[in-house]
Amino acid sequence: MVWLGGGRSYCGTARPTIKGDGEEYRSVRVQPFGIDRFAVTNARFLAFVEQTGYRTEAEAYDWSFVFKDALDPVTRASTRRVAEVQWWHKVDGANWKRPAGPKSSIDEVMDHPVVHVSWNDAVAFAEWAGGRLLTEGEWEFAARGDKDVVYPWGNEDSPEDNPRCNIWQGSFPDRNLATDGHEGTAPTNAFEPNGYGLYNMVGNTWEWCTDPFRVKSLASAGKARNAMARREGERLLKGGSFLCHRSYCHRYRIAARMGRSPNSTTSHIGFRLGYDGR
Repeated sequence: MVWLGGGRSYCGTARPTIKGDGEEYRSVRVQPFGIDRFAVTNARFLAFVEQTGYRTEAEAYDWSFVFKDALDPVTRASTRRVAEVQWWHKVDGANWKRPAGPKSSIDEVMDHPVVHVSWNDAVAFAEWAGGRLLTEGEWEFAARGDKDVVYPWGNEDSPEDNPRCNIWQGSFPDRNLATDGHEGTAPTNAFEPNGYGLYNMVGNTWEWCTDPFRVKSLASAGKARNAMARREGERLLKGGSFLCHRSYCHRYRIAARMGRSPNSTTSHIGFRLGYDGR
């Protein structure tokens, strides 16, 4: 855990890349807070489940969304795809301990971030662990440090031949060069930390935040997006994932954001904890 002093800060950027996501600059006040150096791992989530008997929403539904490259050919051919984004498959039996379906396990990836966890699951874990989910203001403050930068390491994009974070390398979604050594998630301590000693603030997995997802826009598109977000009860996600690529999903920037319903589960969503100030 790292304790940060907070202060006057901001969210977003004066130069938004994906305007429909609500990346526009806005000032915030951040109170002192703590933040975990790493996203919650499979090992840590396992300890929570073993102690409490908690059952995740993906387990209750008995399915979750899995990226195509994690599936064997038979499963990939026999499962339903999402019409708009056909690299996502609805896989029966996929959940946090069976991330690619019933024949998979987390035995070899205990130090990777837990996935297939909903916002509701993350809140339940946080309550057990004595923490909470971060606000967007806290998340960006921690990711950015005291510098006005695009990424946790600076303003230059992550080079494909020497990656700074776990994102897609190649041509999404069909050609993954995996020059970072990871076709899916990476260990939570992979790559260099930022100036605060925090690992993988961008890339690897999206991270649930406590905030409802909203965009600050008076345009008709912004109003329609907010209406849908309210209807679905959407919550905010930050940081991007191993599936992000500049040519398709340039959301591994600090200012980038996404909203999903609180019961959403996929193989690229995880979380990390924050703590109230000392």
